[in-house]
Amino acid sequence: MAGHGRHRPRLTSGTWATYRAWQRHGAQVRRGEKATQVILWKPVTPKPSDDNDDTGGDRARRPRLLARAYAVFAAEQCDGAEEVIARRAHHLAERDTPERIGAAEDYFAAIAATVIEGGNRACYQPATDTIHLPALDAFDTAAHYYGTRAHETVHWTGHYSRLARDLTGRFGTDSYAAEELVAELGAAMWCAQAGLSAVTRTDHAAYLAGWLRVLRTDARALITVASRAQAAVDHLNTLAGHHTSADDEAAA
Repeated sequence: MAGHGRHRPRLTSGTWATYRAWQRHGAQVRRGEKATQVILWKPVTPKPSDDNDDTGGDRARRPRLLARAYAVFAAEQCDGAEEVIARRAHHLAERDTPERIGAAEDYFAAIAATVIEGGNRACYQPATDTIHLPALDAFDTAAHYYGTRAHETVHWTGHYSRLARDLTGRFGTDSYAAEELVAELGAAMWCAQAGLSAVTRTDHAAYLAGWLRVLRTDARALITVASRAQAAVDHLNTLAGHHTSADDEAAA
């Protein structure tokens, strides 16, 4: 027998904020709506300290990531959020420009990973240290291609000659699920950095059960995989000669 409770709306806007943030933007979360817990990773640079010696001072002041949890609501859960959604739509329209697509190609070219194009499957093969990708024209958009390339290139950073993550897990194991989550978070971080749209992969549903099992088993697992994802993107940025705003602040 079907329940008579109110169904949760489809949350497709991609626009989220805390209760007070929505109020600051002139919107109001509807009574009875349930919040979603998220973790915000914020780069911070430690202040200089007299305790730092000459050899370790620069290393001690390198940017670090600070994790903080928030309860947020989607725009669909609020009244009066139309203007915020419209502004976000305008902002997203500025993504995926030819200039940003060109910059993405230059970025991966500078990394110089071995990429074999062709077929209909994207994967990284540790045994041969090669990335396999369908051709660009096989994707719906160029942004989708580069998002997928970022995912596989994050896997590539896990090779024993680079960041040496465990790449031996088979599908269905916790180690496999954790590595896939590292790659997906890393790809999302890279897309945000590059100003390209992050596209949800069609194989995510097959991974969800493994991800949830890992996260329920270890409460700190998300922090661990997120830090590994950030380390992977940092490694790629170094290889590509890409400097982030956090790097610029640290050098100031």
